[in-house]
Formats: sequence, C-alpha cells, structure tokens
Amino acid sequence: MPALAREFRNARRLLVIKPSSLGDIVHALPAVSLIKSAMPGLEIRWVANEDFVPMLQGNCDLEAVIPFPRNRMRGPLSLARFLAWSRILRLPAPPDLVIDFQGLLRSGMMARRSGGINVVGLSDAREFAGIFHHHRVAVDPDAHAVDRYLEVVRALGIDVPADDSGLSFKLPQEKPESPPPDGFVLLHPFARGERKSLAVETVLAFCEAMGECPVVLVGRGGPQLGTLPGNVHNWINATGIAQLAWLMANALFTVSVDSGPAHIAAALGERLLAIHGWSDPLKVGPYRKQAWLWKAGNLSRVSAIDPAVARAEGELPDVKQMKAIAAHVVQMIG
Repeated sequence: MPALAREFRNARRLLVIKPSSLGDIVHALPAVSLIKSAMPGLEIRWVANEDFVPMLQGNCDLEAVIPFPRNRMRGPLSLARFLAWSRILRLPAPPDLVIDFQGLLRSGMMARRSGGINVVGLSDAREFAGIFHHHRVAVDPDAHAVDRYLEVVRALGIDVPADDSGLSFKLPQEKPESPPPDGFVLLHPFARGERKSLAVETVLAFCEAMGECPVVLVGRGGPQLGTLPGNVHNWINATGIAQLAWLMANALFTVSVDSGPAHIAAALGERLLAIHGWSDPLKVGPYRKQAWLWKAGNLSRVSAIDPAVARAEGELPDVKQMKAIAAHVVQMIG
C-alpha cells in the first residue's frame, strides 16, 4: 500500500481546503463524498469562503464547515487578521490529514496553520503553495477540475467510479415560497467573469423565441433588462444557492453562461446547455457527458465536442444564434 494510502487509513480527522470558487466547490464534492464513503468514521471539516458556506451546510459528509472571511483579509492588517482567524483550523484538534484542493499561497498557509500532520496538494499548485505540502499528487493541468480532484482520491487508495453517473454531488435544495409555474425553463445569462455575460438583446431574443413557455431568469448582477415578455419571471438577485439548486433540479431545462450556477445544474443532471465564449468547456465546462454545449457557433454534446472547437477563441451568441439555441431547447423539452 502506498505511504499516502496508509496515512489515510490511520486518519481520524480530515481538513479540506477549498474556499472558492462556487463552481470549484461543486467540482470537489464527489471527491469528498468518496473519501467519506471509504472512511465513514472520518471527521471531515471544510474551509469555504463565507459567501459559499450555504453550498455545504447540511452536507452529511461533513462534520463542520469553517467560514473563511475573505473580504476582511485585505489591507495592511490582513496578515494579522489571517493569523488570528487561522487558530480555528486547529480546533477541536489538529487534523491528521489536510487536502489543499485550492493550491494557492493562502490555502497553503491555511494548511500549515492547521497543524496538519500530512498535507496533500496537487502537482499544479501555484504561488509556491507546494512548499507547504508533504505529499504531491500528480495531475494533468489540462484535465477537468473534477478529474483532477479525483486523482487525490485514487492516491488515497480509494476506487473511483468509471463514469460520472457513479459520482455524488450533494447539494442543498430549498423550494421557493412562491415557485414558478410548472414546465419552466431556466436562463442564467450573466457572470462575473470577463466576456462571459450575454447581451441584453440576446436575453430578450431567447425569451421571445420560447413562446408561451415560462422562462425564469436567475443569477446575480447584470445590466437592467427593461420590459420583459409576458412569459418571463425575473428572479435575478432574488434566490440563494439552495433555492437556485431547487429551481435547476425542477426546471425542464437550464441554459447558462460559463459560471458557477452552470456547474450546479450539471451536478443535478444532464438537462443543461452551457454557453461558452473564450473559455475551454473541456476544462471548465459541464462535467456531464450528455449535457449540451454552445461554443464558437457549434452546438454539441459534451462528449462529442471537437477539442479544436473547445480551445477556439469564440464569441458569445448573437441574436440569431440565441434564437437557434431557444429552438434547440424547445425541441429538447418536446
């Protein structure tokens, strides 16, 4: 048995360091679930940015979620604040094993401050985070994040399912007090990342092309949309993470730009079409092989996309292309 697998079998307490982003936290869920299944008695705590703690609350694999107050770690006193906060990482006792899925300087410092006996990191760690790791798991930096994290599971001596259907994404769901009408389609049009948000005219084109089918708009931020067609329910800035997950689980279909919510939808099933501009969907797109992708004017299943198209520097869809996406969704929902 490899040394790391032996250390894992003797561990009682595990600290997972994956503060952000929303999508990356979703991607790490299957790895943590497999670890817990292999060692049911293992006490697992997870460090997550305050904004993303709701994603992990109630997760039966976790003993606790440790909020990281990232927004308060700025300015000339940031190091002092970090050192004061990091004392919590040793409570109730230092972890036997730490997995640094983030692989950045700050997460490496968290691992060191935790007092963890064995710290595991990935070979593609950046910002000198590797100096804090006792074990380095070799990963392909061009692989999807889910696959990279699963390499850690293999290194611990745990079997990994052969396909995505065998992976568990434990997500909280909360039904809204006034849910939308049955038979709705979800559109998540805006993202924080540069050149990832749809233009207002393309959002309106999609909604109009859906005819009488109810369209629910979700997400955060974005420009003013003005007057919307009668079939549209504008829930932008109106849902939490658990409500968003419920909506995605109950929608006939979800259309989303490249963002964290797209990964929530992919975790919940294959009724998803993810829209990518410049980003490579084979690295950062939906993990579900039967989900749909739009990239550089091409529409295909994840499993069938041409790698050259995936790497292409594409633009987001225009009005005509967005109407074609709506027509595809109408066909998919019958």
